[in-house]
Amino acid sequence: MIRSLFLTLCAAMCIHWAHAEDGSRLWLPTESNGQPAQINLKHSSPTLDIAADELRQFWHGQPVDLILKRDKSLKADGFSIRHTDKGLTLSSPHETGLLYAAYHLLRMQAAGETVNDTVVNPTYSLRILNHWDNPDGTIERGYAGKSLWQWAELPGKLSPRYQAYARANASIGINGTVLNNVNASPSILSDEYLQKVKALADVFRPYGIRVYLSVNFASPMVLDSLPTADPLDKNVIRWWKQKAKEIYRLIPDFGGFLVKANSEGQPGPCDYGRTHAEGANMLADALKPYDGIVMWRAFVYSPTDADRAKQAYQEFKPLDGEFRQNVIVQVKNGPIDFQPREPYSPLFGSMEHTPLMAEFQVTQEYLGHANHLAYLAPMWKEFFSLVPPSSIEAVAGVANIGSAANWCGHPFAQANWYAFGRLAWSPELSSGQIADEWLKQTFHMDNAEVKQMMLDSREAVVDYMMPLGLHHIFAWGHHYGPEPWCEIPGARPDWLPTYYHKADRQGLGFDRTSTGSDAVSQYPEALAKQYADLKACPEEYLLYFHHVPWTHRLKSGRTLWEELCYRYDRGVQQVRNFQKVWDKAEKQVDPERFLSVQSLLMTQARDAVWWKDACLLYFQEFSGMPIPYDIERPIHELKDLKKVQLPISNYECPTKEMLNERR
Repeated sequence: MIRSLFLTLCAAMCIHWAHAEDGSRLWLPTESNGQPAQINLKHSSPTLDIAADELRQFWHGQPVDLILKRDKSLKADGFSIRHTDKGLTLSSPHETGLLYAAYHLLRMQAAGETVNDTVVNPTYSLRILNHWDNPDGTIERGYAGKSLWQWAELPGKLSPRYQAYARANASIGINGTVLNNVNASPSILSDEYLQKVKALADVFRPYGIRVYLSVNFASPMVLDSLPTADPLDKNVIRWWKQKAKEIYRLIPDFGGFLVKANSEGQPGPCDYGRTHAEGANMLADALKPYDGIVMWRAFVYSPTDADRAKQAYQEFKPLDGEFRQNVIVQVKNGPIDFQPREPYSPLFGSMEHTPLMAEFQVTQEYLGHANHLAYLAPMWKEFFSLVPPSSIEAVAGVANIGSAANWCGHPFAQANWYAFGRLAWSPELSSGQIADEWLKQTFHMDNAEVKQMMLDSREAVVDYMMPLGLHHIFAWGHHYGPEPWCEIPGARPDWLPTYYHKADRQGLGFDRTSTGSDAVSQYPEALAKQYADLKACPEEYLLYFHHVPWTHRLKSGRTLWEELCYRYDRGVQQVRNFQKVWDKAEKQVDPERFLSVQSLLMTQARDAVWWKDACLLYFQEFSGMPIPYDIERPIHELKDLKKVQLPISNYECPTKEMLNERR
């Protein structure tokens, strides 16, 4: 029966391929291919009507009853599916739960899964996207075009993509969105922009999505010329309370504020001798009457001699227990900055009296932007293997969504948006299960090799960029290509690759043991002991925690230098194998997306060689050792690679033309 359903879907897609496929439908159903089932709904509301309409259009199984019902086994967004003599009953205590139940049923149908009786609850009540979109339409670290939000046209004109965006998020259980960049413009709190925000909130509301805003801590000074933004100043406190009242009068279900303060030049309470807790609490008090929350980012570091990996812990750990109940501290998954691989931030598990939320990056700032295939569910599962999901309160993902027709730039980058939503709801899901779901819904494909390509892709990126715990050796500014030699006169040391790799004649890596920065001491004792031991430290973190001699023998029996060479080469060979896997899948994919991915894999393969040659030729100057003879020879000269400069900014993904100029 399952096989028949899948073959039916494949046949339907053959008809669909008669039309150009631009990837805009994402993983969502858009065509009805069969006899619609009977859907019964006793109540009506915008949300319930959407749930019923989705099922009426796309569900082809048994009749379905949608029932609002209190049930102690269900959370507010949770739902149950039960078989009865008349068909299926979907029940939830909240209408949004019924919407999630409808999408769950359609997902199972698309994946060819058997519908069994089940109770489904989200692990986290807050599952939120952070957009780094700016009022001028650019997106910081966004690689899929301009912002979705057409601020100049709002509130009068509503793009149909707003509703499509809301539908996509609801289908994977995302229930909140921060509309603007954490490097926030104060203008977002002006009356002009709040009217625009209201228009978006009205579109999103029926899909169970609440709107949040990033706010600039100095907004009272910029918008109303207050002489200070001191969080203990009575006029400042009054200003924020009045602003909260104004917002909730327009948007009664407004979620709250996200704040980046005293980080990378952003204003904050420390400018006035106040703590992060005092700044967050002032905003929390203003939002409390309306059940709003403050998400206060822990991404802070200063130009000091202290190891950058230690600074967030040093600043926030002493404040544990001092934050209001409606403050949640938002912590990046790692202590540096969304690297292809780094250990988890030691703040997780150390702030026992403060709610924490994990911040993941869905957009690929450090993973090849939208040019490289890098399925990130394995990265996030790696985090959850060390940080128990029950130890945090919520999850946020820096969105990879833009104005590109396919939303995310790379067709496979859609899988990261999808995977974030699924793991935010159910972090126990496996990377493979999520990849399988996405492939069947997006490409109507059941291809084990393509699925394995997805599962292997992030590790391949780590291998050809920064294996064995290397980190932050990217080119200046845009973080796209390799530049381990980068030196910028007057630049902060912790913005330069040499700060992190510390290559010298003796070896490679950052000593974070007791003989170095002692960052290991911020971890639980057993883990700290393991990380501090050169022989026991997991090799994937080796150069993160240790300055390792070039001749040190690893588990493979190879020296550090030899293993480094083999890892870089392995990454290159894996991407070349991805090309073969994808080419073999040509007949299963529509021509438009097949050619798009094929072209992007060519770019990725060339970039992988660029990374391999740049890093090995540069580090060879320190090791003085030959590249093993069974490793593919470099095809570049180091002196030529050092001349490469890509003309891109924080807001661009390098084009093929730019990359060809490089070569």
